[in-house]
Amino acid sequence: MAYHDKELDLYRSLMDRPETYTDGFDGRSIAGALFVGFVMMPGAIYLSLVAGLTLGPAAEWTTIILFVEIARRSFVRLNRAQIYILYYIASCLTAMIGGQMLSGGVFAQAIWNQYFVRSQAAKNLGIADKIPSWVVPPENSPALINRTFWSEEWILPGLLLVLGTVLSRLNWFGMGYLLFRETSDYEQLPYPFATVTAQGATALAEVGSKEESWRWRIFSIGAMIGIIFGAIYIGIPTITSVIMTQPFQLIPIPWVDLTRTTESLLPAVPLGFMTDLGTIISGFVVPYWAVIGSALAVVIMMFVNPSLQRANVLRSWTPGMDTISTQFANQIDLYLSLSIGATLAIFLIGLYEVVANYRAAVAARRAGKPEERSWAPPVGRGDFPLWVAGAMFVVSTLGYIWLCKWLVPGFPAWIVAVFGFIATPLNSYVNARMIGLTGQYVSLPMLKNAVIIFSGYKGVDIWFAPIPDFNHGNQAQNFRILELTGNKIMSIVKAELIVWPITIFCSLLFWQFIWRLGPIPSAAYPYALKMWNLVALQQGIWFTASLNPEQSLFMKAWSWNYALWGLLGSVAVYLLLRGFRLPILLIYGLIRSATGGILPHAVFPQLLGALVSEYYFIPRYGARRWKQYAMVLFAGYSCGTGLVGMVTVALVLIGKSVSQMPY
Repeated sequence: MAYHDKELDLYRSLMDRPETYTDGFDGRSIAGALFVGFVMMPGAIYLSLVAGLTLGPAAEWTTIILFVEIARRSFVRLNRAQIYILYYIASCLTAMIGGQMLSGGVFAQAIWNQYFVRSQAAKNLGIADKIPSWVVPPENSPALINRTFWSEEWILPGLLLVLGTVLSRLNWFGMGYLLFRETSDYEQLPYPFATVTAQGATALAEVGSKEESWRWRIFSIGAMIGIIFGAIYIGIPTITSVIMTQPFQLIPIPWVDLTRTTESLLPAVPLGFMTDLGTIISGFVVPYWAVIGSALAVVIMMFVNPSLQRANVLRSWTPGMDTISTQFANQIDLYLSLSIGATLAIFLIGLYEVVANYRAAVAARRAGKPEERSWAPPVGRGDFPLWVAGAMFVVSTLGYIWLCKWLVPGFPAWIVAVFGFIATPLNSYVNARMIGLTGQYVSLPMLKNAVIIFSGYKGVDIWFAPIPDFNHGNQAQNFRILELTGNKIMSIVKAELIVWPITIFCSLLFWQFIWRLGPIPSAAYPYALKMWNLVALQQGIWFTASLNPEQSLFMKAWSWNYALWGLLGSVAVYLLLRGFRLPILLIYGLIRSATGGILPHAVFPQLLGALVSEYYFIPRYGARRWKQYAMVLFAGYSCGTGLVGMVTVALVLIGKSVSQMPY
């Protein structure tokens, strides 16, 4: 059988599957959803416009702590199942959308669309007048001039946004559940970061109880570290942004860029390190050999990139480029194609492992040996038949195909079907396995962009069509957390039924209110004012590619040869390292990072945390005990920094409101 690495077995043992399951959804879940929707969402919207950040842990952990304390004073305890449902609801209501870095639900997309249709980038590229009215009203429409959603011109775009949320929830739920059953129940992948959230929920569930244990102490230590560091890292820049023209940063955010400093010695190598302490703490949690694999890949890049630059392979790099420019240039010249081939290799390797597992199970059955793995779900978890999840996925995908055909009748429906029924499952499966093994996200980059360009379709409207090009791998992790916190499957179904209408209502309400206060973007929103034009230019370049494919950025970057080298090289590395019986996590970390042009900024701090964990804490506390400590510590740190973010955003909102008053 595959994956019997010592480290993977350790991660599987960190948190046992519960013996009983309960329904974590109740009246407090509804109250939590209303609290996040009406109190947290405005702050999330503001923070995304001002700084391009999400409330994230602030909304999640603040909501949980508030409700835990209310329950304590009512002589009621929240169990970990109820706590996780609150966490899940908060994360859904404050999630970000796309590359625009916007929070605030479905109508955040409408706000971006109203900007894009009137942006200088869209006008200069000649596509502003080609954006269909089912996406956004025309740039000179009264609805946009008056900055209001209360117009008949918004009816069709608004209905399509709402319908899209329904189809997307059906799609991710069906595919996410199938992936969960495959990767967690059958393959028994460890999902290291799922354990982090589950341990955090368990720690908070112990507050005030007679069985309060080490979890709450470790969680509190992590929270205090997060509060102290967050006050310096997040608090000072956020508060000073109210009283100063430029926020004051004691620690550079988000990284220290060394690319220009080292370019004479290491040309075409993006170098630097993240300044967030959480990156080091995450090194305590991420599997050690996965971090070593990523670090080894970065070292290889540091030696290989200068040679490739001298050989004119990385020809777009020029002296003086910073990290972002260097990384982008390298992606265009080599790593985009290479990473697509490598991602395909990871999928094929994963498929091979699944087949190997199945054949080993069949051989064991024939030999009369007991099966180690089974598709049978645990008793009491409330699982439903796999065909129901499959039907949800199929029906929603068919809905997307019909919608695309109706909106863009000239685009071949069979291509949309390939996205929905082939690309989405494959991409999601690869990502689910990577998250399950290493906690790292992986996806086939720019697949939709490439297919649209290669299809030969002429027009801008297809870029706005709801093509089902999804990656649901992370949803399998959500189901894993649901299981570890002792929740029945129906708990998340009920949560979704509550979250969906609240998200739509609050999103429409608050975006309408904020939009009426003033144009978006404007000087009141520094991040949006600075970054949205860049995002519009990047998107516009792709949109024009379907009008002039030969001039497109993707055609400049794409190379069948490099993609083939990425595929064959990754498979060769896998076979070589597997032949030496090296840990599977090292193999995956190396393959994923070496061919993806990974930035070292997060890798080096994470490596520091991993080395401290491996050579100091594990010898001192033991592997299993320390990893349990580390996961609760990381959850506490996220809570602490989130609380600082919540408080400082509240102060900024008050300060901005007062400063704009005429008296």
